[in-house]
Amino acid sequence: MKISVLCENQAGHNGSRSILAEWGLSLLIEAGAVNILFDAGHTNVYWHNAEQLKINLNRTDFIVLSHHHWDHVGGLQHHGFKTKKKLVAHPELIAQLPAKESRKIKTDFRIITSAEPLEFSQGIFYLGEIPRVNNFEKGLFKRKRMPDDSAMAIKTKNGAVVITGCSHSGICNICQYAKQVTGQKLYAVIGGFHLFGNDPKAVEGTVRYFKKEQPKHIYPMHCIDLSNLARFHHEFGIVKFSAGDTIQL
Repeated sequence: MKISVLCENQAGHNGSRSILAEWGLSLLIEAGAVNILFDAGHTNVYWHNAEQLKINLNRTDFIVLSHHHWDHVGGLQHHGFKTKKKLVAHPELIAQLPAKESRKIKTDFRIITSAEPLEFSQGIFYLGEIPRVNNFEKGLFKRKRMPDDSAMAIKTKNGAVVITGCSHSGICNICQYAKQVTGQKLYAVIGGFHLFGNDPKAVEGTVRYFKKEQPKHIYPMHCIDLSNLARFHHEFGIVKFSAGDTIQL
């Protein structure tokens, strides 16, 4: 499995002269013969970076959206797809978008919605609505529950690979559900963890959780502050991946 970081808050060392960065996230996941664009950042940065990395996004088989926020969905307004791609999302996601953005997505893509786990390709799951099961993650955004905040899980011979956008529903809630849906232990957790210093209860609970679960790879990015990146580096020896970087599993 190859995961190319097309958009992230920072530009990585690989291709640093030509790669752009913006606040947002977009990943291209190449899992066997299936190519999945997971989120699209805010502007055309993900498309620009794909071109710089010599990645042909028109070979994308599916687009998966983690939630409706501008820094994950806005980039689809600037896509260059030549055919209607299949787009997987929660039923409430499109309704949360501004009218102009919603119209373009409805026109340009073949939308597949599900609030339940959906195996949209063999061994590859969109998780749908995430159950809130622990007592240390709020699972809220601005004091409101976000039903459309979801993630992906991919079954591998080594365990489940979890791909997250922002984890407003809680990174550990997501991982627990991914284990349930796939029937596998955690192998890798990649994407936005939404961990900040103003929520120490969630930070401590997450560290405890990953120490217990012991996934081989933990790669937080996008929505995690510097102090918690340092904490995860100290606790787990993590590497921070940025736009232009590639993760090989």
